[in-house]
Amino acid sequence: MPVSADDLLPLALTNTGHFTSMRVDADGTIRGLTLHMERLARDSKIVWDADLDTDAVRTYVRESLHGQSGACVVRVTVYDPAVEIGHPGDADDPRILVSVRGAGALPPEPLRAMSVPYERDLPEVKHVGLFGALRARRTAQLAGFGDALFVGRDGFVSEGGTWNIGFIDQDGTVVWPQARVLPGVTMALLQEQAEHRLATVTLDQAKAMAAAFATNTSIGVRAVCAIDSATLPTEHPVLNRLRQAYLSVPGETL
Repeated sequence: MPVSADDLLPLALTNTGHFTSMRVDADGTIRGLTLHMERLARDSKIVWDADLDTDAVRTYVRESLHGQSGACVVRVTVYDPAVEIGHPGDADDPRILVSVRGAGALPPEPLRAMSVPYERDLPEVKHVGLFGALRARRTAQLAGFGDALFVGRDGFVSEGGTWNIGFIDQDGTVVWPQARVLPGVTMALLQEQAEHRLATVTLDQAKAMAAAFATNTSIGVRAVCAIDSATLPTEHPVLNRLRQAYLSVPGETL
């Protein structure tokens, strides 16, 4: 059912909740749907200490997609309308909010990333507290870049504003940063499709990789063409295989 401004007011005022975003292809299927549902259920326990009815989530998403044509992105946000800034501990009855927006073509144009010192709060949860990440993104964009690449206090690269980053080393091996990052669904699907290793990656090491790419449900596998002033190739045999492998992952039906 449609929501009112009053329904959304607690979410706007407290910015407390968690979500997942899912790309729905033109045939109505979703890559990694099971993983998205697992994320919502897991994060609901962490954020609200509450179980989540994922069957209800699927029903609401189906209803929201009624009449949609072409690819789109569905966001499922879980929040409690009763949450108050003074008493967040009283919130224990989360509700489900579904929104839909258009989806761009895959793959998008290569990304220029600017390194920014930043570490997300509770990075293992896809929560709605995006101020720090969006401030970093704004800083990068005002400097002429497309987005921010986070570097932690330890000097290691972690993730992007709303995406995971992967690298291809000079031996052609896929490298994922060993850091506290959001366990992205697209990243997980790619890890199932291609051999890889986890390793800490300094900013200098990142700039010296054979290639780099960003991943999330909206962009799939997006080449990173620059990190700060260092340019990276946007074509690489392994990068092409990753793109093809991701597109070959069968979508799941709601």
